[in-house]
Formats: sequence, C-alpha cells, structure tokens
Amino acid sequence: MEDVGAGPSGSLPRAVALLRVLAASGGEGIRLTDAAERAGVTPASAHRLLRMLIDEGLVEQDVRNKHYRLGIEFFSLAARAGNPGNLREVCRPGLLRLSAALGDTAFLLVRSGYDAVCLDRCEGPVPIRSFTGDIGGKVILGVGQASMAILAHLPEAERDEVIRFNLPRLLNFGPFDEVFFRKGIEQVRETGYAARGSGLLPGMAGVAVAVLDREGRPLAAISIGTTVERLNAERLPTVVQVLRREAEALAAKINPFDAALRKPGHYAGSY
Repeated sequence: MEDVGAGPSGSLPRAVALLRVLAASGGEGIRLTDAAERAGVTPASAHRLLRMLIDEGLVEQDVRNKHYRLGIEFFSLAARAGNPGNLREVCRPGLLRLSAALGDTAFLLVRSGYDAVCLDRCEGPVPIRSFTGDIGGKVILGVGQASMAILAHLPEAERDEVIRFNLPRLLNFGPFDEVFFRKGIEQVRETGYAARGSGLLPGMAGVAVAVLDREGRPLAAISIGTTVERLNAERLPTVVQVLRREAEALAAKINPFDAALRKPGHYAGSY
C-alpha cells in the first residue's frame, strides 16, 4: 500500500478519509489495520493521523479493544456546521406538531450538493425505515419523497444537471432512471407534493412538501414516513394539508435571503 501525497499537504485528505471510514464503522469503532486499509493509507500513517485527531478530540480510542471511533467533539462541530441559520431549531416545533398530529415520523431534509441530508427527525409510534436513516444520513437527490420534493423545485437547468450527475450513481439501485426522475418531478410540480414509495423499502411510504422561499426555490423539505397501510387514498389529502400548513409557516420564519440555506451542504463544508 502506498500513501498518495505523503507530505504535509497530503495529510488533510488522508485524515478526512480516515474520518469517513470511522463514520461508516458505526459506534463499535474499527481496528487500526482495517481503518488504514479502507482509507488507502499505510498503518503507520493511519496511526500518526489518528493520534493527531485524538489530540483534537475528533477521534477517540476504546481502551478495552483499541478500536477507533469518532469523538464527541466531532459530533459537536458537525451539529453546528450542519445547522445553518439555526434551521433545526426553527423547524423543530413544526416537526413535533407533525409527528403528534399524524402519529408518524417527521423528517426535515436539506440539500447538500447532489444529495439531500436529514437535518432532523421526530419519531412516531410506528417503527419505520427510511432512505436517510438517522439524523445526518444522506440520500441521492431525487431518491425518497423529501429529496424528490427538493429536486422538483430547483430551476430547470439545475435539475437537469443534478439528474445528469446522479444517474450513473444509481445504475444498480432499483428503478431509478431518467424516466423515474422526470415523472417524479412532473408529479411534484403538478400537485405540490411527493407521495407514496418507490418499493425499495417494502411496506414503507411517505409524503413530502418543499419549504420554499419567496422566489419559489427550495430551502428544505418536510415529510412524514409511515406504512403503506396508513397512507391510504382517504388519508392522503389530510396528510398533505397538514404538511402544507407547516411548510408555509416555516417558510415565513426562515430568512429567505440567507445564502447558507440555499446550499447548506456547501456552507457546512460538504462541497
């Protein structure tokens, strides 16, 4: 194995690669040799970089099994960086109302380049699965209801660029092709919401609406995740009405001139 850019200028990308490996390893952490292999660096370099990250509080090592995992300081920094304009605090009461009123799990998603990120979620009483998983989870823009709601409200040229970039990323991932994207966008622009499921998460369904600024650009999207049985034709109009009401209330509270809210991932350092 050979380190690329082994000098001081190459330390940052290799440290970031290690952080990504630790993030993917979950709470159990990962051994030094495995982390080095997955990050594409030598064990010696991995050890040196991990010690530096430990000194900064971004990584910690379990004294029992010697596994490395992300430290509390990393999560503290990520929470502040991923919350432009206090968007999570502004939207949290709305998510709580949605979850309480509908009895389902409510989500807040924002755009991050060619992806969408779950900025917050409020659990309902019915266990569900979602594409983004927990807070901080990413999904390719256009996959899932909230992500599709964001994509559909982008300017046409921007939508086309996102589709062009994301199609190769989805070659082996279910029914996602250009027809799928175009139909989803058309449906959202006609009705104002994205609904139901793609079939990739059996039994799961959802509804989402975009939170728009005064120019009609998406600042975020709110959605509920539920089961197919609960999202029947009779209940759907009620769910959409509740979501629209909350989206309009949130749009009035969010500063439409805050550039950080247009591409939160960019300002958070994702791109």
